[in-house]
Amino acid sequence: MTDSNTTTSADDPYLWLEDVTGDEALAWVRDHNAPTLAELTDSDRFSQLEAQALEILDTDDRIPYVRRRGEYLYNFWRDAAHPRGLWRRTTLEQYLTDSPEWDVLIDVDALAAAEDENWVWKSATMNRPGYDRALISMSRGGADAAVVREFDVATRSWVDDGFTLPEAKSSISWIDRDTVYVGTDFGIQPDGDGSLTTSGYPRVIKRWTRGTPVDAAPTVFAGSVDDVAVSAGYDHTPGFERHFVSRATDFFNELTYELRGTEEILLDVPTDAHVSVHHDWMFVRPRSDWEVGGTDYPAGTLLVFDYPSYLAGAREHTVLFTPDAHTSLQSFSFTRSHLIVLTLHDVHTEVTVCTLGDWTIVPQPGLPELATVSVLDTDPDDSDEVFWSATSFTAPPSLLHGNSGTEVTVIKQTPQFFDAESVVAEQFFTPSDDGTPIPYFVIRRRDVTSGPTLLYGYGGFENSLTPGYLALSGRNWIERGGIYVIANIRGGGEYGPAWHTQAQKAGRHLVYEDFSSVAKDLVASGLTTPAQLGAQGGSNGGLLMGVMLTRYPELFGALVCQVPLIDMRRYHLLLAGASWMAEYGNPDDPDEWAYIGEYSPYQNLTREKTYPPILVTTSTRDDRVHPGHARKLVARLEEYGHDVRYYENIEGGHGGAADNKQAAFKSALAYEFLWRTIGSADH
Repeated sequence: MTDSNTTTSADDPYLWLEDVTGDEALAWVRDHNAPTLAELTDSDRFSQLEAQALEILDTDDRIPYVRRRGEYLYNFWRDAAHPRGLWRRTTLEQYLTDSPEWDVLIDVDALAAAEDENWVWKSATMNRPGYDRALISMSRGGADAAVVREFDVATRSWVDDGFTLPEAKSSISWIDRDTVYVGTDFGIQPDGDGSLTTSGYPRVIKRWTRGTPVDAAPTVFAGSVDDVAVSAGYDHTPGFERHFVSRATDFFNELTYELRGTEEILLDVPTDAHVSVHHDWMFVRPRSDWEVGGTDYPAGTLLVFDYPSYLAGAREHTVLFTPDAHTSLQSFSFTRSHLIVLTLHDVHTEVTVCTLGDWTIVPQPGLPELATVSVLDTDPDDSDEVFWSATSFTAPPSLLHGNSGTEVTVIKQTPQFFDAESVVAEQFFTPSDDGTPIPYFVIRRRDVTSGPTLLYGYGGFENSLTPGYLALSGRNWIERGGIYVIANIRGGGEYGPAWHTQAQKAGRHLVYEDFSSVAKDLVASGLTTPAQLGAQGGSNGGLLMGVMLTRYPELFGALVCQVPLIDMRRYHLLLAGASWMAEYGNPDDPDEWAYIGEYSPYQNLTREKTYPPILVTTSTRDDRVHPGHARKLVARLEEYGHDVRYYENIEGGHGGAADNKQAAFKSALAYEFLWRTIGSADH
């Protein structure tokens, strides 16, 4: 095998498919889209699946989630009449009514029409404390790379001489009304290197003052070209104003500094720790075991220190959370008076609220039991207000509101999209190849005890799959008699950092052993058969599908592989791939390629094996996971004579869909394929 940096067409005859928008590559895409669409979309069932999905995505009855900025609550909303969306605001008094009056600030559909651009909304970042200006980020077709413009909220107009950036993977944040931190593609820098990392993200941060050219802005911080990214931010908390910069040396390790003038003060914590400074407290959650003051703490512990004292060398601290074999910390957030800690116990949410400073636990009444609970928004500078979300596999999301430590009430509720009374959700455990118990959830109609089963997984980047309402799956799969399964395999964060770290790099095989073990258990339990078992995953989960195809083809009757990584020999050379080497390893290192090559789907495809039918989907506008992965997988499968279908959305970004209509189409395409392969004709 040649070094991946010198891969030629002799090594890989499908390299030309990596030319994302090349005429020949796009002609290949159109030629492959056409038969897939002709086969899968020409039926009453597909039309019904698509219509039901779009109804769910577009319904006016879903919750308009908000974020408080000053006296207003802001929301971004898409529906049938506004597929690109509206950025709007209202007051809390109005929001609590059944039909709030919304003040529309930006109509993205009207803007796209006026400018003849395919704008897809990304974000709005408002200045503090005035909240009269916003940095609006929009992309063309849903890509990660975005255009930034400054918007005057009071006049509902773009600021002519404002902070604007051309399309790039930029970072920009407010310092004050006339100053921002910015990282973007500045071109070649005085040190001779470019301003972007090999992962395509900013490595140089400048302090940009209104009315001056961005290129003339002084550099305040720079990282290495081999870093993943650098970033900067200003803490506006009254009385605790501070500047911070950080270098992500890889996906999971970071160096954080406080800037005081030109002085960079390193926060001397483990580089793999999550660190947060709030007021004069520093919160640290290490991702590996950490010795502090002579005491060893396991990965996933949450400790709090006095921040000024810590910088001076003191290490006195309080332990706020200690993980165990069943319980892990998922997140924490602040209100004016409280710290809110969310944990998982065997993938079920538990909530702890404690008083800032003395860390006394206080009750938090009003939250539902047996639900996945998350904190959507707080305003820690000014109040104890919290917006909460609660959901489960069968309970649609509810929005709760109130103050931390006091009774909260449901103020908004998503309607039910399937008959929850007829559906049951159960949790099971099965041993993986090494004996580790792997949890998985089975969601089915009560009267369905076996049949077509769809197994979903991800298994990477410490991303936890927690119970959440299955609107689309409930309507288009479960209600029709299908069984839906979610596997909480290693690589995720369901049991804390170690659940992930043991599956990094050389431990990657654990991810695939866990998933295949769940698949085997579903058959052994009599829930399904290999012919009726399908699996689905996207992005890192698409890599999971590629490995299931090549290593465990006998376990499945069909696979749905979405926006996948496939060619692990070249993944680090394509778009953001270099940023994931801490997860997978470096294929240019022979020792690391030795284990990557064992599972890399592209290199392990053969003519001889019998593979289940597979639907592969991606997006031309995905500038995170290169669409060449999906294209090359399909080309190689076709060359070897295997059963494969392909669809590439010309826009949509990494999510694969730029609006609700595209998302509904993508969902219906997958379910139609599954009903045709592992289902039966009458569903």
